[in-house]
Amino acid sequence: MNTVKREIERDRDFSLKDVLHPPIRELAFWVLQAIVLVIVSIHYLVDVSPSLISANFPTGVPVAVLVVPIGYAALRYGLAGSSATAAWATVLWLPDLLLPHNEGHIGDDVMNLGIVLLVALVFGRVVETQRHAQRRADASSARTLAVETGYRQLFESNRTPILVIDESRLVSDANPAARALLGPSLVGRTSHDVVGGVDIEAHAGDVLTLGNGHDYRLNVVTMPMGPSSLRHQVNFEDVTEEREDQRRARRFAQQILRVEEDQRRRLARELHDEPLQIFLHLARRLEILATNVGVPENVVAGLGEARHQALDAAAKLRSVARDLRPPALDELGLAPALSSLVADVDDSLDVRLIVEGPSTRLEPEVELTGFRIVQESLRNALRHGAPQRVRVNVTFGSDALCLEVSDDGRGFDVEGARHQSSLENTTSMGIIGMRERASLLGGTLSIRSSPGGGTVVRAEVPVRATVSSPLNSIANGPSNVTVIVTP
Repeated sequence: MNTVKREIERDRDFSLKDVLHPPIRELAFWVLQAIVLVIVSIHYLVDVSPSLISANFPTGVPVAVLVVPIGYAALRYGLAGSSATAAWATVLWLPDLLLPHNEGHIGDDVMNLGIVLLVALVFGRVVETQRHAQRRADASSARTLAVETGYRQLFESNRTPILVIDESRLVSDANPAARALLGPSLVGRTSHDVVGGVDIEAHAGDVLTLGNGHDYRLNVVTMPMGPSSLRHQVNFEDVTEEREDQRRARRFAQQILRVEEDQRRRLARELHDEPLQIFLHLARRLEILATNVGVPENVVAGLGEARHQALDAAAKLRSVARDLRPPALDELGLAPALSSLVADVDDSLDVRLIVEGPSTRLEPEVELTGFRIVQESLRNALRHGAPQRVRVNVTFGSDALCLEVSDDGRGFDVEGARHQSSLENTTSMGIIGMRERASLLGGTLSIRSSPGGGTVVRAEVPVRATVSSPLNSIANGPSNVTVIVTP
């Protein structure tokens, strides 16, 4: 609406400007004024000396003849020419209207002159409007051409390969970078054949690795070309460096996890081989000393208490070593290791392990990732959630391992924990670690929780089975562990 108003105001300004600035520098304009002068003079002579012509000569003809020069002025100069010529004719006609005894035929002349003036203004206005419309159309065409020229220059000079695909899914245009990447004969080929049988439109936003070894993200932009015609512009954004940075970061994270697990394995072995054995030997020596003859009863009691303390320390060391690297994970597989992990939970809690699907041995990295995710989820639930009921669901699928740990604890604000500093929130660090572990294997991890609504941690990791896992060894676990095996 504002644009239309501005156009109307501009047209009005142009009209006033044109009326006040007639083409006085044009010789043809002055020829028209001379013709008007001749017509007015003839009419004046006819009125003053009617005997010069026959009585049948129409008195209004000279006035009507003014339409010819005024109309020509309108056609050639627009409103400026017609209005100036009409004003000139009016000024020249005034003496004729002042003749005495109605010799000037005031009534007829005034009426005819008014019609001539009206024609001059209307005709000039119409012509001027058409001229302005034509000028606007020309300006719009010029702007469109300039935009198209600029786009074409940008299209041709852009180093990013660009394809234009029409509604028939044929390549209608390609810039030099695209021809250099995909071959010179692109125009006319289907979009499906351009990139080795890949449907470009269906993979918008995805990253493809092309024959030159570079990674390209397909950015597809839809461009309407008419009421029922669409074109797609496909930009091949080179993200090789970005992807290489991600791969380096992924390899670095994998290396860190591998080093961490190696350290855990070595520390667990060292705890089992040295301190644990020392405490067990100490307990055995204390037991032998307590059975010696002649040892006072109070000393026997002290030796017994020291023996129990040594055994407790050995049990704690054994638990720490098992948490660092559970032997069942390497020897028996994921399901038995999780059964042992769940069995160590406080008996006062309702904790159950549910295994679904045919349990098979998986790749070591997958089994370790699944175990660590469940271990961290249980640790967070018991440490921060204060639950009464915990369920660990493990589903061995044909192509994915699904893990879900749910509890009825106090829950937490997931988004708030995500934005808190890792130094202040160990839970967020655990969540980051679980997500990173799942991501490194191409999996996903999601967390649903709310204050007072419990927590559900769900992970899905792609797998490749190796050998069957002996589930019989965990079928008869403690009372707080339930194992359900479904084929």
